Formats: sequence, structure tokens, C-alpha cells
Amino acid sequence: MTHVMTLVQTFLEQMNQGYLKLHKEYEELFWISYMGDHSVDKRMNTARAARDAFQGSTGHLQQAQELLKKASPKDKKRLNIWIAFFKQYQSPAELFELRSRIGVLESELLKKRASRTEGYTDPHTGEFVPASYLKMRTMMTTHEDEGVRKACFDAAEQLATTLLPEYLEIVKLRNEYARGLGYEDFYAFKVEREDGMTKKELFALFDAIYEKTKYAFKDVRKLEKKMLGLRKPWNFSYLMSGDFTKEEDPYFQFEEALSRWGRSFAALGIDYKGGALQLDLLDRKGKWNNGFCHWPDLVHYEKGDRVPGSSNFTCNVVAGQVGSGVQGYNTLFHEGGHAAHFLNAEEQEVILNNEYWPMSMSWAETQSMFLDTLFSSIEWKTRYARNATGTAYPFELFERKERKLAVDKPLSRNSILFVANYEREIYEAKDLTAEKVQEIAKRNHRKYFDLDGDSLRALNVPHIYSWESSGAYHGYALATLALSQWRAYFYKKYGYIVDNPRVGKEMMKVWKLGARHTFKEFVVLATGKKLSPKAFLDAATASPEKAIRIAKKRVARLKGVKEYTNPVHLNAHVRMVSGKEVITDNSISFEDMAKQYEAWVRKQVRTSLKNNRRK
Repeated sequence: MTHVMTLVQTFLEQMNQGYLKLHKEYEELFWISYMGDHSVDKRMNTARAARDAFQGSTGHLQQAQELLKKASPKDKKRLNIWIAFFKQYQSPAELFELRSRIGVLESELLKKRASRTEGYTDPHTGEFVPASYLKMRTMMTTHEDEGVRKACFDAAEQLATTLLPEYLEIVKLRNEYARGLGYEDFYAFKVEREDGMTKKELFALFDAIYEKTKYAFKDVRKLEKKMLGLRKPWNFSYLMSGDFTKEEDPYFQFEEALSRWGRSFAALGIDYKGGALQLDLLDRKGKWNNGFCHWPDLVHYEKGDRVPGSSNFTCNVVAGQVGSGVQGYNTLFHEGGHAAHFLNAEEQEVILNNEYWPMSMSWAETQSMFLDTLFSSIEWKTRYARNATGTAYPFELFERKERKLAVDKPLSRNSILFVANYEREIYEAKDLTAEKVQEIAKRNHRKYFDLDGDSLRALNVPHIYSWESSGAYHGYALATLALSQWRAYFYKKYGYIVDNPRVGKEMMKVWKLGARHTFKEFVVLATGKKLSPKAFLDAATASPEKAIRIAKKRVARLKGVKEYTNPVHLNAHVRMVSGKEVITDNSISFEDMAKQYEAWVRKQVRTSLKNNRRK
């Protein structure tokens, strides 16, 4: 028996250390590539193939199954985790080769996307104005000139078609891979494998939400009679919220974001358990144009001792652009939430301590989205958001915004349902062509946005081009339901969430479980109830009067909670970077780092404004 125990322990040690090494090799190269240096792409693809070969190893599976026969009850539990893991990734040799081929195509697409020319044609001068896709998206919300907004929209529509040839081939190969494993298509493969749901079950839930909220389209059309041109795709965001974006911008200058984020997380009691964070937050040419968080070093154990992990996260704040700062704040809370989730894991098997299967994307997004709703709440704004003179975010501004935007609030999740349904139809389509892709994109845009003009917006969503995030956008919608339910639970139990260390403590209690449970099981563990859309629908369909009444109550409740004034200790080594440039870190203190970073951001803003004047 002692001999068998030794064999089992040796095997488990080899599996944990082997996966840890392969995971890190791939993730470090992934970060370099996605930050804009594509000289490592070939090495990245090789590293990914090596990781995938480990995951799909028949030899590892057979060895684990053989050891299981004589293992102790305790070791059987550990072995069964690995057996389920290896079974999940089993595939014939030809499919393994196909997966590697898809990975290479995705890298080539990423490189093309990063190097393409982005910008719009000035409607007044006819000159081409360089601007990133993200910058143009923000301009459609904030620019006063409708001609410029339309020019940005037209440019975005053109960008949407630049990757179509590669995308068509990737969709075809992904479907071939999924069908080789016995699934109907790639979307069915992703939703069943990652969330344990069928497409029918998933979209029955989403369709029910759509049916209960689509009444708001009629209200928007009525509003259009007073706001001419409201439903033009380049006008809607500007006419609905453009003035609010400008009015709110002084309260969310990005220079202050790091400090406010740190204090908020510290007040919530969030502890990164000795982990390392690397943050790259400003937009630049060639960098992946969407926020994300990955973990090169996974939490693991050596000789029984827990070894902390590390996390990289990024976003694309355009220095000095009105409205971009808010996006940066949102990312700090969202991706910072992701980082906290996995750096708190305490599972013995490293495969339970990362973002890939068996972790559910829906559960992972519940954590990050919960924390970005902390930032977007009126309680947080009135306590933390201040302008240059120190004036707090006015409740009166929230109230005006709530009343005006109430007409669109029931449709708040349609942008997620839109991408999910678009991808479902793409992978279900027969004989897919470029024309058919565009038709599906436009049809879904009409259904979920009901605007006066079609759009290829779906093709500008970065998630659809990456294996990990393609066919997984529904995770954001499921997470919305879960976080709404979790927020309702916390408000009922404690009365408040912002600056409540008991909330942070409860979150960390489930974080340490890594991926031990399914999404549905975690929802019950966290909230005490099965997943339901009720809490989300209650909030989304509430009248502005009710929403304002609830907001006043929550702001009043928070006034009785002492503000966090202690030094920020997140129990993490934090490093601020821009590409290969290391800007600062918290080796002296978090406050010192925030001050240094603030000065650096101000310098970038001055440079950006100077360059814009020259243009």
C-alpha cells in the first residue's frame, strides 16, 4: 500500500508541476503577443500546442485510471479531478492537429488586426484621421458633430469586414473540431462543456428575458418623435447619454483611478494573498483592443506550502479622451476582480486554480462584473468620485440620468444577448459565406437594438476571434443574473455593499474553492438560491421613481459607514507598465505608486493633447 501511495503522490506531483510549467510558458508569450510584440507568435503557438498535448494526453488519463484502482479514498478524490480533466480534453490525433492549425490561424488574424490602419475620414476636410477603433467608439458617444460621429460609424463598419476571410476559415475549422467530438457545432461544444447547459436551455432563458423587456423598444420609438434622429446608429448613444458622459467625466479622471480602486478594494477587505499584479492600462498602436486578465503563475503547493500566483491585466484608456477614463475605472474593478478571484484560490490541483475548464466563464465573470457594479453604483460614486475641486459626484446628476435613461434600461443586457445569438447562428449556418455572415450580423443587430440602420457591429467584438472567448459571450449574461441575485442577497443581509468587509469576506470564502463546483452550484453556495433572472428583471424594469428611492436609501445607509482612511494594503506586489516600460510599483507603498502613476498619466495626457492640436 505504501508503494502505491508513493506512486500516486509522484504522479500527482508530476501532473501539477507539468501543467504549471506549460501553462506559464504559454501565458507569458500570450501576454507579450497581445501587448503588441508579435515576434513571439511562433513560440506562443508551440507553447500552446505543448499545453494542449498535455491536456489531451491519453497516457496521462490511462495512468490516472490505473492508479485509481488501488488508491486511498483521499487520493481517489484527487485522481478523479485529473481523470475528469483529461477526459474533457481527449480527442483523436487528427483533431489535435486541427486545434493547432486553428491556433496558428488565430495568431495570424491577431497580427493582421493589430497592424491594420484604423481611423476615419473627416467629413469637413476629406482628410484621413488616425484613430483606434475604441477611440472612435467613444467619439460616437461624445462628439458634438453628427458628421464626425457618422464618419466614425462608417469607419467601424469598414473595419468589421477586414478579417472576414480568416474568420470564415476559423469558423469552419472550429465546427469541424466540435463535430469530430460528437457535438452539433462549436457553440454547442462550448456551452455544454463550459457551463453544463444545452443551447436550447441557454437560449430559452435568454429568449424569456428578451420577451419580458422588448416592450422598451416601443418607448424608444416614442421618444424619437421628440429627439429626431435618435435611432440612427451613430446618434443613439450620443443623444441618450453623450451629455452625461461629458458631465460625469470630471469626476472620473483616470489619473485618480489607481488610488480610488485600491482604497475601494482595501475597504472591502479584498486580499490578493501575496500574489503579483502587472497592469498595462493605456491604449497604443498594436495592442489588443479589449481588456482581459490572465494568470501566468497559478496558485500551487510545494511541499504542502501554498505558493501565491501572479496576474496580468490590461485595458485601453485613451489618454485625455472624454469618456475613456470611466472605461479605465471599470476595467480596474472588473479585471481587478478577476485577479482577486483566482489569486485567492486554495485548491491543491492547479487545474482548479485557473480560468480554463473546469472553471466556468460564467462564474468567473460573476466575480469581475460584481465588482464593476460596485464602481458603477451610486453609493460608490457619491463616496469616491470627486472632481478637481474635491466636489463629490452629485446625486442630482444621478437622478437626471436615471430619469432620462430609464426608457433604455430594460434593454441593458441586449448587447450581450446580441453577440450570443449572433454566434449561435453563425455556427449553425449551412454553407457559410461572407455575405451570409454579414446578413446574420445585421439581422441580429436589428432584433436586439431596433435602430434605424443596420450594422456589422458583431464583427468588431474581439471575443469572436479567439478560441477561449468565442462561443462564450453568453457567460456575461449568465453572470449578470448571478451577480444581480448576489447583490440582492447582500443588500438584504447587510443593507450595504460598498466598503463592507463582510461582503469581501464572503466573496473570498467562495474564491478559495477555485473551480471545485459548477456555475449553478456556486450560485447556490453564494446566494442560497438557485439561479433566477428575477433579481435582474426587478432592477431592469423598475420605474425611475423606484430606482431613485432605492438609491437614496442606499446612499443614506452608507453615510453611517466610516470611510476607509488607512494605508492601502492589498497583500500584493503591484507593477504598472506600458508595454516593456516599467512605470512604477508599490515596493515603497501603494500610495507612492499611485502618485507616480498619476504623474505619468498626466504626462501622457499632455502629450496626447499636444499631438491632437498639431493634427
